Amino acid sequence: MSRQTMSRTRVSDAELAGMTSLAPRSDFPLLAAQPHLHYLDSAATTQKPRVVLDAITRYYETVNANPHRGAYRLSAAATEAYHHARVRIAKFLGVADVDTLIFTRGTTESLNLVASAWGRANVKAGDRIVVTRLEHHANFVPWQALASAVGAEFVIAELHADGTIDLDAMARLVTPRTKVVAFGHVSNALGTVNPVAEIVGMAQRVGALAVCDGAQGAPHLDISVDSLGVDAYAFSGHKMLGPMGSGGLVMRRALLEQMPPYQMGGDMIAHVGDEHTTWNVLPHKFEAGTPNVEAPIGLAAACDYLTALGRGNVLAHERALAAQAMAALAEIPGVTVLGPPANRRGGVVSFTLADVHPHDLSQMLDADGVCVRAGHHCAQPLMRALNVHATTRASFYVYNDASDVEALAASVDAARRKFAG
Repeated sequence: MSRQTMSRTRVSDAELAGMTSLAPRSDFPLLAAQPHLHYLDSAATTQKPRVVLDAITRYYETVNANPHRGAYRLSAAATEAYHHARVRIAKFLGVADVDTLIFTRGTTESLNLVASAWGRANVKAGDRIVVTRLEHHANFVPWQALASAVGAEFVIAELHADGTIDLDAMARLVTPRTKVVAFGHVSNALGTVNPVAEIVGMAQRVGALAVCDGAQGAPHLDISVDSLGVDAYAFSGHKMLGPMGSGGLVMRRALLEQMPPYQMGGDMIAHVGDEHTTWNVLPHKFEAGTPNVEAPIGLAAACDYLTALGRGNVLAHERALAAQAMAALAEIPGVTVLGPPANRRGGVVSFTLADVHPHDLSQMLDADGVCVRAGHHCAQPLMRALNVHATTRASFYVYNDASDVEALAASVDAARRKFAG
C-alpha cells in the first residue's frame, strides 16, 4: 500500500478564522487553566468537561455506597444511580435492551471479553477469523491469539492505497468457514470511517460474528448500535469526555446468554452450590466484583454533554478542522499526509515529515505547546503496509478550533526549517 500526498489546497485566513470550537474551552478545567495549550491528542484520550468531574464528585459526596449489596437507603441510592447511568449511556448509544450493555474498563477489555468468552466456546480448528489491516492491536491480537490457540486460520483484509478497506478482496476472504469478522468503526491511526453495513452484510451471509471496535466511532459519530446490525460493539469512555477506566460492550442478548462468564466472583452468581454454580441475569453475569461506579456516573454525564452539543455536529466540526489541517500541512515541503480524503475520515490527521522522526517532531511541537501523538498508534500491521515505522498524529475534538490548526502547521513548518538548516 503506497502513501498518498494530499492535494495542496491553500486555506485562506478567512476560512481558518471561521473555525470556532463546538464546545467552550472554558467548560474544560485543564484547557481553561492553560490557554496557550493546543491539545491535539483526543484520539488517545479526551479532556473532561466540568460537568463530568462534578458528577463524579457529587456521587462520592452524596451517594457513595456499594450498589446491589445493601438493604439500607444509601446503598439503594447507589444502586439507582448506577442503573440510571446505564440507561443514559444505552440511550446515547442507541441500545434499546439496556441490560445488554456490559460495563468494562474500555474497548480493550470488551474485545478480550468477546474473544475469550464467545471465541473460546465457538471457534474451532479449521475455522477462519478475518480482521482488517486497519485494526488497533486490541482488535487484532486477541483474535490472532485465539486462532493460534485453537488452530483456526487468521487472515487480514488488505486496504486500498488511500487507507480504505478493499471490500471486494475482503468479501472473498469471508467464506462459509469464517466464524468472526472483526473491524474498527473508525481507524485510530488514519481516521478512516469504515462502511459498517457492507462488512456486517458479509458476516451475516456466512453466519459469522460481526465484532466492531467502536473506540473511535462512539465519540464522534451519531450512531445507533441497534441499527448498525453488529453482533458486538466495544467502546471506551475516556475517548468521549468520560473517565479513564470506563466503557463497555454491547452484544446481542442471545449471544450473551449463551456465553460463559468472562470473570467469576461476587455479584455475577445466582446460586453457589458445593459442586455447581449458576449465573446471575444480564448484565450482572459479566460484571464480577464491586463495580467502578464512578466510571459510568461520569460517562453518563459525558454522554449528556455530547447530546447537548448535537451528535451530528461533532463529526462535521471534526471533519472541517481535519480538512483545514490536511490542506495546511500539504503546503509544507516534505510533509506527507496519510489516509483518505476528509469526507471519508474522522478528525484524525496522520502525517510524516521527510527525514524527521515522528518522536523528534512531536517533542519540537510540544515545545510550542502543541500536543500530538507520535508512534505506531498500536497499529503496527498498518504501519508495515504504509511502509513507515511511525507517524505523527493530530486528532481533533469538540474543544478544538482554528487556532489549533494554525499552531500545528506553524510548529511543523518551524521544525522543518530547523532540521533543514
